[in-house]
Amino acid sequence: MTTILWTKSTLQKEVNNAFDAQFHHEFLEVIAIRHLHVAPFDLRNHSLIFTSVNGVRAFFENGFLPKEKLTDLAHFNKIYAVGIRTKKELRKYGFGTFKVKKHAADLADFILQNSSNESFLHFCGNLALDILDKKLPLQNIDYKKIEVYETHLLYPKNDCNFDAIAFFSPSGVRSFVKYNSLEGKTVFSIGQTTEKELKKHTQQPIITSTESTSEDLIQRIKNYYSKK
Repeated sequence: MTTILWTKSTLQKEVNNAFDAQFHHEFLEVIAIRHLHVAPFDLRNHSLIFTSVNGVRAFFENGFLPKEKLTDLAHFNKIYAVGIRTKKELRKYGFGTFKVKKHAADLADFILQNSSNESFLHFCGNLALDILDKKLPLQNIDYKKIEVYETHLLYPKNDCNFDAIAFFSPSGVRSFVKYNSLEGKTVFSIGQTTEKELKKHTQQPIITSTESTSEDLIQRIKNYYSKK
């Protein structure tokens, strides 16, 4: 029996439904999220960037409210997002997206080429990747980060034996590897930035989701074992 360790316990239902009895699954939380209190302010004349589901949730929990009516251009907020899950989370609150890209670097390139005259507010966490704030200000684009949640690394010590492990963020990787080894394990990654962090800590081959979604990663894991 193959044991897979998932570093995200909220996927337990999806994982159990996707795999048959030849697999055993363990779930381990490696990070904790805390939403911050940020007093809502006027979003007028700004485009909004969201790069995570938690950024979306914390934004609306704080009482921010974008304007989407094209008939009121003075108050209209374009919304940019990274990842399908972020887009879906915005939909839950009744808002669409002007542009969605798989990766922050892709979004930065799109903005540089198509939206350089806009002013941007990026609602994110304390450990958000610095790709946007490195690229955009260098081209004189008005860009500001607003931290609306904190990510805390839990640094757990794992006691279960496992054959494979799935990671969902660079911070999750850093949290896990402090007290645990990846040697001899099959390693799966949600996306390129997580894969990049993993390569700092292991020489093992890394199997990465091309869609950067949990659904695609689960399918990729299933495909990997079906060929063995």
